[in-house]
Amino acid sequence: MTKVSRRLFTAALGAALTTTGMLGAWSSPALAQQPGSVITVATIGEPPTLDPVGTTSDLVSIITQHIFETLFTFDKDWQLQPLVASALPQISADGKTYTIPLRSGVTFHDGSKMTAEDVVASLDHWLKASPRGKTAAPMVDSVTAKDANTVVIALKEPFAPLTALLAMNNGAAAIVPKSVIDGANPLKSLIGTGPYKLLEHKPDQYIRLVKFDGYASPTGPASGYAGSRTAKIGEVRFVPVPNAATRVSGVLAGQYQFADSLPAEALGRFKGVAGVQPVIVKPFGFPLMIMNSKAGVMANQKLRQAVLTALEPGDMLLAGFGDPAFIAPEGSIYAPGTPYYDAASAKPYGEHGLSKATELLKAAGYKGEPIRIMTSTQYEFLYKMSLVAQAQLEAAGFKVDLQVLDWATLLQKRGDEKAWDAFFTYHTFVPEPSLITVMNPSYPGWWDTPAKKEALAAFNREMDPAARKAKWVEIQKLFYSEVPSIKVGEFYNLAAASDKLTNYTPTPWPFFWNADLKN
Repeated sequence: MTKVSRRLFTAALGAALTTTGMLGAWSSPALAQQPGSVITVATIGEPPTLDPVGTTSDLVSIITQHIFETLFTFDKDWQLQPLVASALPQISADGKTYTIPLRSGVTFHDGSKMTAEDVVASLDHWLKASPRGKTAAPMVDSVTAKDANTVVIALKEPFAPLTALLAMNNGAAAIVPKSVIDGANPLKSLIGTGPYKLLEHKPDQYIRLVKFDGYASPTGPASGYAGSRTAKIGEVRFVPVPNAATRVSGVLAGQYQFADSLPAEALGRFKGVAGVQPVIVKPFGFPLMIMNSKAGVMANQKLRQAVLTALEPGDMLLAGFGDPAFIAPEGSIYAPGTPYYDAASAKPYGEHGLSKATELLKAAGYKGEPIRIMTSTQYEFLYKMSLVAQAQLEAAGFKVDLQVLDWATLLQKRGDEKAWDAFFTYHTFVPEPSLITVMNPSYPGWWDTPAKKEALAAFNREMDPAARKAKWVEIQKLFYSEVPSIKVGEFYNLAAASDKLTNYTPTPWPFFWNADLKN
């Protein structure tokens, strides 16, 4: 990684800066802005894009949620709240028409006023370009502007996950000016309505976001991602720091005011240290080993079942995190205490064994083909898990080709169905099961069997919560019989923050509006 000195940053504040990427022609007025306070955030690496629509990467979401906003968002209890919308939608009795009022006075970073036409164009783009939008697209009949401040979405049939999909900040239904949209292509300029706007992006060095003085905040008390948003910090600077140890030492030295995704064993280094506070987010998410169900050797369902049986998730979790306080071996996709928890349908999670795996391997007709597994050291816990998985699979008779990539390359390569057989990633907690990326047939792995398609469609049509729980159990049964992915367990995220950072709200995707810096 290239380190950028404080001298260079200071000089850059007063220099005429040229943006790389898609900053757009509106950058010149921003160059004159002198941010009052600056927070430097160490992330796990360079994001593959700053376009929030076309990717479900958490790293992209963390950064771009400051720039772009959606119609709705989630509060601290994961309940839906309006964001660019002025209220939650009015839903017709048949569940097929959503009437969405918009907030007035919302301004884009280029100075233009947001209208219903911009929202309609943004949603049309999302339906074509976003993995999440493509999930909703078959159900959408039309998106129209009723008037300058009202949008109407007409569905072909009831679709319960719609509002949650519209609220997600990755694969986001970002509201942008109609003028920056070019069909299903990436946005022509990165212009949103958020409390921060993009000033400069130097790949592999930093991303600079500065306070947007024209920002129109939603009302109400701050709660999770919802409510009032105020940019109290003048500039938020995201710096890619792929090495976890460097992120730890940097935040301890005061080089970074926030460092994300730290190894659990680093917790002890923060105890009793003046000036730095650990940040533990619980619940947070679950690691996954995604299988390529579409092409290659893992397209064989029996072979995927053999992988599930060969792996011992508890060992993988301990290798990844070390500290049992950060993990929970749990097979149910939704953990205990959540509405969709179900232990019975996740029973195969605990039925591992080498002899059984070897038998399944033979039954699958495995001929010793290399299993190409992609992983990355930028998420150290995923890398450590992949090493244990490699050893366990080889013990069962698999030949493993473990490919260690930087995260941006892994994200790019996973889109090629011929390039891999499995990869390690993780998923943050989401309140709506249809938001889990594995449920999306266009997500790499491409789980889209007829049984899954039928079960998911029935779940999405169902509006009654109790009936939805029963239908979710059927999907989880399919998850463990068809094995499109392997849930390793539950884990909690460790980050660290300077004690000069005040009013920070711990969340799965860290944000820095409403936060402030002392002195």
